[in-house]
Amino acid sequence: MPAIPATSVANLRDLGPTPLTGGRVLRPGLLLRSGQLDRMDAAADPVVAALGITTVFDFRTEGERRARPDRLPPGTRVLAADVLADFLDSGTVPAAARLKEVLGDPAAAERELGGGRAHALFADTYRAFVSTESARRGYGAFLETLAEPDAGTVLFHCTAGKDRTGWAAAVVLGLLGADEATVEAEYLSVNPAVRQAFAPLVEGFTAQGGDPEIALTVVGVTRDYLAAAQDEMARRYGSLERYVRDGLGVADGTVDRIRARLTEPAGRGW
Repeated sequence: MPAIPATSVANLRDLGPTPLTGGRVLRPGLLLRSGQLDRMDAAADPVVAALGITTVFDFRTEGERRARPDRLPPGTRVLAADVLADFLDSGTVPAAARLKEVLGDPAAAERELGGGRAHALFADTYRAFVSTESARRGYGAFLETLAEPDAGTVLFHCTAGKDRTGWAAAVVLGLLGADEATVEAEYLSVNPAVRQAFAPLVEGFTAQGGDPEIALTVVGVTRDYLAAAQDEMARRYGSLERYVRDGLGVADGTVDRIRARLTEPAGRGW
């Protein structure tokens, strides 16, 4: 889906009306994704104000939330789930959770991520989205929220809105009946917006001698990242449906409620 032209929120997009199987689509205006919301200003940004966001789901770590807290309209319900908590417990913070730090020190980035290690580390992070308890708990809570009848318009995000948020979008779209090509296209569609948002940091990084390949790996997404999570899901659970039911602990009735709330027949003028 194309980015929504907001001035105070980066990488903002509506997942509706993504086409689904059975002649249905995801209803526009109910499920949004974005990067961090520390500059959100509904009063000065009419595009954001018009969205009527009622629930925000934040996948960032506690440190990320503390450093750049969301700025939200009064009355917005905020739910947080640190899907990377198990990494923090092990003493490792993935690059996906510290993009600005990585791009601020070219020498440290080369030591940690040079020689192709950046790509491998991101793939490992995506596999952890499926395998770790904190991730399963967080993504399960997210799906439970989508099933709530009074959830309203839900905006979910992390920092850049590409990795933790990207896997959440892939799970929801696949669960609702989007085919593989549609899921992949939506996942990759964030690249232009993310690269634009991080362009000043990337330019500073390369100007200080940083490896452009590291920068591109850190601020973008690739098919291989998504495939790493999908392969881990298939290896552990066999299918998306079993991953949602057995891995995330989301009951079939909850999935039915998500489908009823978020989908509708195609051809309603969208």
